[in-house]
Amino acid sequence: MTGDTGHPPPYAAWADASLVDAATAGDDDALDALLRRHHPRIQGICLRLTGNRADADDACQEALLALVRGLNRFDGRSTFATWAYRVTTNTCLDELRRRRRRPIPGLPDDLGRSGPLSGDLGRSGPVSGDHGGTVADRLDIDAALARLAPEFRVAVVLRDLCGLSYAEIAEVIDVPVGTVRSRIARGRALLLPHLAGSTGNPAAAPQRRTP
Repeated sequence: MTGDTGHPPPYAAWADASLVDAATAGDDDALDALLRRHHPRIQGICLRLTGNRADADDACQEALLALVRGLNRFDGRSTFATWAYRVTTNTCLDELRRRRRRPIPGLPDDLGRSGPLSGDLGRSGPVSGDHGGTVADRLDIDAALARLAPEFRVAVVLRDLCGLSYAEIAEVIDVPVGTVRSRIARGRALLLPHLAGSTGNPAAAPQRRTP
């Protein structure tokens, strides 16, 4: 609480580092604000990496629990967001390993409402009929991503759908930058035939970005 006003601090204006400091000092409201801020992107990453809503929900919950449990060990050498993406990615990879012997699940009916293809992966909402093409493109990308081996899928999702730099991705998945570039290039090459064959829309393919 701040002063004698009886109002909670304006957490929305706080930087992640300040929220982390407050949360580790025992401020549960700061912890809640921190997790709420990053939940949409964490949920979006889980959905893209696991490929179905049920596994994504499980992975998201596991990732959030891991973040809470490990917050006292967060040393600040990377940004909180980068650390959160690392924890989330590892959680999703664990989920993929657990189901490795299961067939790749079909695309759930509600996957098209998971969020846009880039930017805020977690934003959701009703889709009007005017956006049918966008929904179809998104479904095609989700289906194509599900065909990629996890190491390629992770690299492409973090780069083209989360907008992380090559250096940030290298930090998240703990591999050299050169390996990140190679996985992204390979992942994109594997995606393109599926996207071109199903949508005929080059704009639906993940866009290249400079580091």
